[in-house]
Amino acid sequence: MQLGQVCLHRGEEKDIRNGCLWIFDNEIDWVDDACHDGDVVEVLDSRMHFCALGFFNSKSKICVRILTRDRNETVDRAFLQKRIAAAWNYRKQLGFSDSCRVVFGESDGLPGLTVDKFGDYLSFQIVSLGMEQWKTVIVDVLAEIFQPKGIYERNDVPVREKEGLSLQTGCVYGMVPPVVTIREHDARMLVDIPNGQKTGHFLDQQENRGRIRPYVAEQDVLDLCCCTGGFSIHAALYGAKSVEAVDVSDDALSLVRQNAEINGVAGKITCTQANVFDLAKAYSEAGRQFGVVICDPPAFAKSKRALDGAYRGYKELNLRCMKMVRSGGFLVTCSCSQFMTPELFMQMLREAAADSGRQVRLIETLMQSRDHPAALNAEQSLYLKGYILNVL
Repeated sequence: MQLGQVCLHRGEEKDIRNGCLWIFDNEIDWVDDACHDGDVVEVLDSRMHFCALGFFNSKSKICVRILTRDRNETVDRAFLQKRIAAAWNYRKQLGFSDSCRVVFGESDGLPGLTVDKFGDYLSFQIVSLGMEQWKTVIVDVLAEIFQPKGIYERNDVPVREKEGLSLQTGCVYGMVPPVVTIREHDARMLVDIPNGQKTGHFLDQQENRGRIRPYVAEQDVLDLCCCTGGFSIHAALYGAKSVEAVDVSDDALSLVRQNAEINGVAGKITCTQANVFDLAKAYSEAGRQFGVVICDPPAFAKSKRALDGAYRGYKELNLRCMKMVRSGGFLVTCSCSQFMTPELFMQMLREAAADSGRQVRLIETLMQSRDHPAALNAEQSLYLKGYILNVL
């Protein structure tokens, strides 16, 4: 079958040959008549030499998402099966089994596809038109490889609309209950696949939750933006005297309470429904302090245009967090804004530390869990960064 062709402006092929995985609309010189949205197309340089194969979508600023640089490779069911199987084998090699991110889009050579495993259930999300064309095949392949009890579609993210896709959710294979239980380190965690954040649970922090063990024993802990209590539950299990779990969502806090019950730590955890900026301001001005403060807010900068305001927001929140840490205690602070780079995040923390008047030491550097591998040539895939700081 003859594929449509897309030709790049002169010089734009350098990034593609260096491993870049996205081609933007302003990098393209011409598109031939055989190119249809959602199709696989050939990408050519200005001298008509082959560069790559990728999904095409004229409606998106990301006009082509690279699939392979092998002209002889056919994008079909076998191609998808091989990529998904390779992604799963990588996770198993690292010791993941019960729950993890099975497919992480471009990092696994499957642009626009995310698949998470929660015990016997899978949750997936598609954000590219090209991958959407293969949805039925993807579900079939996932069922074949994992033999799950159910697969749930969480295609309810607004970014789909930029690809000309509708928002939709629902069980597409087997049966998925309203809440499932997973194992994460020493904790049992309830996951609401149909309604939870992202695809049901923040798996990207799972390894970091295990890393707080040395810092929380016999401490009083404040967990800001706790969501369903991943850090809170682990802190309680790792010996914290008390944990205050704070989130603006009553639904999230309901799951925190349930997670506390099933883990036998309900007596240690107090839930507070509040805006974290308001609470941090009130607590810091009142002189309240904790042995450990955990700050894991949602993304403040969802675009480059929002970065200046986000930087100020991160600085204000972290400044107040530093003031709330008892001398000798610890601050666990994270950002999941891809535009807040690790360098920029550290710069912000240095400024916050200077303004706090506290001496702050770097103890550990954090990033997304290893089941979320970041492709070096896809900057957007390295989005989660964090630090464990010692505040003197």
